[in-house]
Amino acid sequence: MQPVNLRTFRRKARIYKRTLRRFLSKVEKDPPNDLDKLSQKLNSEVWKQVDCMSCANCCKTMSPTYTPEDVRRVSAYLNITPKRFKEKWLTFDKKDGDWINKSTPCQFLDLDTNMCTIYEVRPKDCAGFPHFTKRKMIDYMHVHKQNLEFCPATFKMVQGMMEQLSIKQVFAQIASEDH
Repeated sequence: MQPVNLRTFRRKARIYKRTLRRFLSKVEKDPPNDLDKLSQKLNSEVWKQVDCMSCANCCKTMSPTYTPEDVRRVSAYLNITPKRFKEKWLTFDKKDGDWINKSTPCQFLDLDTNMCTIYEVRPKDCAGFPHFTKRKMIDYMHVHKQNLEFCPATFKMVQGMMEQLSIKQVFAQIASEDH
């Protein structure tokens, strides 16, 4: 597994973002029958290629949402009140109705090691990121469209989907021409 080169990733994400988002929109409108099976297969392949510890771009550029349970759990771990935790580190996003970090990178990311200092009690949003298997793939397309430019694993997942589904289409077309 190679370490993630964020400079290279950002350049590729900028170049291919529109194409990959359009692809996801097309899949969303007309999903193949085996989309979840394909995403499970690609999920295991992607994690053989992407080393999150060499990246941490999600923690550097995005904020998780904090559920009330997350706030209680993390504040207890830090030995402060939920109110004090919110005052010190969170802001309320009125648009989405979520508690999020006041700033990026995440205050709990150790920038020297790319490790989370509250890993054992991290928000559920962090624990599930990048949400490949959180729900049915079709129900989470909007999240994958967003994460394309932030997460090398998401980028590779969508790229793999595009390749696999394009190959299937070619074979289906050849088979239909044979009959």
